[in-house]
Amino acid sequence: MVTDATRVEAYRRALRSVITPDSFVIEIGTGIGVFAVIAKQLGARRVVAIEPSDAIAVAKMIAHDNGATGIEFIHGLSTDVSLSEKADVIVSDLRGVLPLFDSHLASVIDARERLLAPQGTLIPAADTLYAAVVEFPKQYNVRTPAHSADGTVKLDALRRFTTNSWQKARFQPEHLLTQPAAWATIDYRAINGADVAGTATFGIERNGCAHGLALWFDATLVEGVTFSNAPNHPHLVYGSAFFPWPEAVDVQQGDQIHVHIEARHVGDEYLWRWDSELRPADSASARIKRFRQSTLDATPLVLRNLAKADAARATVLNNDGAVERYILQAMDGSTTNREIANQLLEHFPRVFSTFNDALGRVGSVARRFGAP
Repeated sequence: MVTDATRVEAYRRALRSVITPDSFVIEIGTGIGVFAVIAKQLGARRVVAIEPSDAIAVAKMIAHDNGATGIEFIHGLSTDVSLSEKADVIVSDLRGVLPLFDSHLASVIDARERLLAPQGTLIPAADTLYAAVVEFPKQYNVRTPAHSADGTVKLDALRRFTTNSWQKARFQPEHLLTQPAAWATIDYRAINGADVAGTATFGIERNGCAHGLALWFDATLVEGVTFSNAPNHPHLVYGSAFFPWPEAVDVQQGDQIHVHIEARHVGDEYLWRWDSELRPADSASARIKRFRQSTLDATPLVLRNLAKADAARATVLNNDGAVERYILQAMDGSTTNREIANQLLEHFPRVFSTFNDALGRVGSVARRFGAP
């Protein structure tokens, strides 16, 4: 991420365009702190860098090595942070391959509502999501093998799962069978929810074999500062996403393809759905194809696991759950981790054979759930 020159330079230009000597800048998801250091180098009055992972320790070193003194580092989630002063600028890059990633949108919305001044600037300002129909045989064939490598085991059942999941890919312009079409725009200054949906219609521009959809995003950091992940641009660190179809389809110039794409935020991740309708130019109804796909269908359904989540079920903890509950209840602010580990040895002798095993488990729980 930090060695992608196009990305870093675009963020530097965006920050340069809005930072003044009076600016208070917050970076959420600072990682190793590059944008926070840049904000300080550009003369911001105050910089706060927020990061939940241990990378924040590296960020402090990098700030020191660059003479960026005075940056305030907060180890935690931005959603747990409260500050007495509202920021003039909030900068972030919490995207994955696509902006619809983990709790990215929810975090930006929360930061905008609680941490940003009314006339403050969000960087990025918006991302536009694009799609195109692609001919991508090499990657598609890897995802949909008909047999095991020695040809003795049929793998048809695997296709249902592999074609209902997407993966990062690199596309060249020659892979596209259609012109790109924008199917959604995420305006970070206005969005109120983490779900995104949209539609697009494509016209096939050359005969070929279509294997699915390519998805990518173009970013607007501030007005006049943009970058593109399109296949006809230099590749950026994000890459693109390949959403395969259940089967390869021979298409001809003039065929029409209509797609509906949804990304719904469930828990801490996104559930994707992509519906495609392929209509031939000659209107031969026998050739119309409709695909209904979802990442929900990419996970094998194990009845035993489904039963555990049934609304009517009264759940009993297994040994692992009982250990976690014991540790959490013991973390009362007065009992030391050493004491809890000794108690684990006494109460769960079949789980922990040594003190170090027990202390390691306590430490793991403390890192996940312990208050700062």
